[in-house]
Amino acid sequence: MTLTPPTHEPSAAPSVRPVGSDIREVLVDGGRRSAHVHPGLTPLLARQLNVTAVTAALEAHGVDYFLVRGMDDRTPVVGVSEDDRTAALGALEKLGAAGPCYVSQVLPKPPIVNSLRDAADPSAWADLQAARAVKVTWFRSDPTGKLILGVAYGCEIEFWRPDRNAGVLRAPRRNRMMFAVSTAGLPVEAGEHRFTRLASTVKPGPRFRTRPEFDLSLPDDIDFPIDVVYTWVDGADPEWQRRRAEQKGEAFHAEAASDSRYINRDELKYSLRSLHLNAPWVRNIYIVTDRQRPAWLDLSAGNIFLVNHEDIFKDPTALPTFNSCAIESQLHNIEGLAEHFLYLNDDMFFGRPLAPQTFFLANGNTKFFLSQNRIPIGPITSLDSPVDAMIKNNRRLIEERFGRTLTQGSQHVPYPLRRSILAEIEREFPAEYAATMRSRFRSPTDLTITYSLHHYYAFLTGRALPGRVNYGYVQLAVPDLAARLKRAEARRDWDTFCINDAFSTYAELQQQMAILEPFLEAYFPVPSPYESAGQS
Repeated sequence: MTLTPPTHEPSAAPSVRPVGSDIREVLVDGGRRSAHVHPGLTPLLARQLNVTAVTAALEAHGVDYFLVRGMDDRTPVVGVSEDDRTAALGALEKLGAAGPCYVSQVLPKPPIVNSLRDAADPSAWADLQAARAVKVTWFRSDPTGKLILGVAYGCEIEFWRPDRNAGVLRAPRRNRMMFAVSTAGLPVEAGEHRFTRLASTVKPGPRFRTRPEFDLSLPDDIDFPIDVVYTWVDGADPEWQRRRAEQKGEAFHAEAASDSRYINRDELKYSLRSLHLNAPWVRNIYIVTDRQRPAWLDLSAGNIFLVNHEDIFKDPTALPTFNSCAIESQLHNIEGLAEHFLYLNDDMFFGRPLAPQTFFLANGNTKFFLSQNRIPIGPITSLDSPVDAMIKNNRRLIEERFGRTLTQGSQHVPYPLRRSILAEIEREFPAEYAATMRSRFRSPTDLTITYSLHHYYAFLTGRALPGRVNYGYVQLAVPDLAARLKRAEARRDWDTFCINDAFSTYAELQQQMAILEPFLEAYFPVPSPYESAGQS
């Protein structure tokens, strides 16, 4: 499921002046707020800090509480009995006086949205004595002031009404689990993944006090591991250029032959940052490359791996290859790769926090995301782009196997894939699959497997469904590139986005880099664990 609204409250001038060693003043939605500064800030960390602050305050004052599985994965929710209202509000008021934070009424819904008040002001709490739910918000910023996480991650405290006749506490509003919990139930501790789908189910995380009713698995919960695979090339590497020159054949289309396809703009570094920030549930990351390694890459995190082409190609005589379709045809041979994985090009980015349900169903099926373009009916012609030609090859196989005609391509978003389905496609269409594997450069005979064939084959065999994301596509070769990127940074409302180029000359790309790199640094300012110190 896509998480909305945007990741954080954007600001034209987010950082104004320091207030203290770890506090600074920020401008959010036209108002000045005090924000705590955190190196390595992520959305999940902001959530953890906020819920921990609230629960610690309640515990210090002897107030019983339990975590609730709320409706928004970013927002922690804590339940307290109505009988403990006075003690709970007193504990929270003291918390508010201890450091810069804000309080607001959540239920009943106030007439002014996000009507934040200084939590150090006693009058702010006096006005909340009858509220059924309140929110305590800390604004948190990375050291650059470019990433600000605020209201969406504030911790909500809701007051549950005792029903003594039924022996339950009744919820003041909807949640994802129960409208009531037993007053006789003993508290339990549950993993963070019970309360937010942003948390990993396969890596240990914080545990929280809750009620047994919330320590249950729902039908749409995903508990299988999900990996990420990138393909990456440094086209400026002289040794790689030599290998390519030795093997180079005639290009099918000007787009396929464009040198811009191989220019390294360090997008991979920022794509990994976006992954670290917005998809913390990912287990392992595999970077498939031709004996190359980014200078800044640090593999010490333990869940990121370099995979060379010779490690995955069934037929080593097909190497070297410079055809992404051939490389993609072998991804399911990566040793240790999870059954479910996302395949990304290095120019794809997670724009805001996303749950794994964006890409997969809990029953293991995948989702796919169709583009609005249409593939011309008829055989391949000289007017077809390389992608259209390859989709026509896919179309022939799907027509022969299922009697259905493909007319759409896919959006350039992370592709949800399954190893077993890729292996099944290879068995189903062995000749065409092998021909694609052996095609050293893009060819009109290739299949495009990860982009199209996997999704349709999985759908027509009952193992995939169409999905939807708020998706952005930025073409570098446009005259208003700077304006488009500025809008994207200000709005931050894309779930995923792709920055692509196929036609620019090297000189043009150098000019575009002067615009692109500051945008990526502003959008993803927090280094990931996969960057060497001093190389970020």
